[in-house]
Order: sequence, then C-alpha cells, then structure tokens
Amino acid sequence: MQPNIGIKPESLSAVSHILSGILADEFLLYTKTRNAHWNVEGPDFHDKHKFFEGQYEQLDEIMDEVAERIRMLGHYAPATLKDFLKLTHLTEQMREKNDSAGFIRELLADHETIIIAMRENVDRFANEFKDAGTSDFITGLMEEHEKMAWMLRSHLR
Repeated sequence: MQPNIGIKPESLSAVSHILSGILADEFLLYTKTRNAHWNVEGPDFHDKHKFFEGQYEQLDEIMDEVAERIRMLGHYAPATLKDFLKLTHLTEQMREKNDSAGFIRELLADHETIIIAMRENVDRFANEFKDAGTSDFITGLMEEHEKMAWMLRSHLR
C-alpha cells in the first residue's frame, strides 16, 4: 500500500530512486572503511584501526536510516551487491600499500563525492518533489559526512 503523505506517487518513486543511489554509495563507503580498519598497516596501526572502526560504525547507522527512509516512502531498499554496484557513484581502487594516509585520502574523496551528490539533491527534494522531509533528512546526513570528512582531512595535515 502506497503512503498517502501529500507527495505524488511519481515523486515518491523518483525520491526513492535517488535515495537508493545514496544507499549504494553509503554501502560502498562502509565496505571501503571496513577494509581500511581490517588492513591498515604502519606505526599508527592501533590509532587508525580504532579511528576507522568509529567511522564504519557511523556509516552503518547512516545506511540503516537511508534504507528505512526508502521504506517510509513506500519502496523497497536495494540490498544486493549487484544493485549497489549499478547504483553507486563511487569507484573501487586497487591498493599497492595499506598505509593509513592512502586509505584516508581515498575515503576522504568518497565522502566529498557523497557530500556533493547530496548537496545537489537537497533543493530538488523540497522544490521539485515537494518532499521537505527527505530534504531535511539528506541535509542532516550531509552534515554527518561533512564532519566525517573533516576528521579524515585533519589526519592529513
């Protein structure tokens, strides 16, 4: 049964599709952050291992919130690797070294890609699709990513 919340069905579908892309980005970033947590090496191993753990825990919460938002809008959240790889804006990179600075640079670039994609859609959700709730929701997620990006960036100074 479709929700009757004052948003046209075609808008609910469009918003859910955009959110599905965001969920795919979150999943890839979560996986890449887990990789950094598991595989980082170097004299700063312990500190970075813990740091990456905090980041992937935060991303786990974000993924759940995005998936639940899609469900609130009456659609199903993508949940397969095939779907995520088709929907994501992020790319995977082969690593030659597992140093913390390399992981941090890659994760920072991914956070910034997500921030830009979210920023491009905030006004669209509110104005084009008349979904102020999702616009506000994405603004909050964007702010979380901005903080996570700041934390990563601070490690590179």
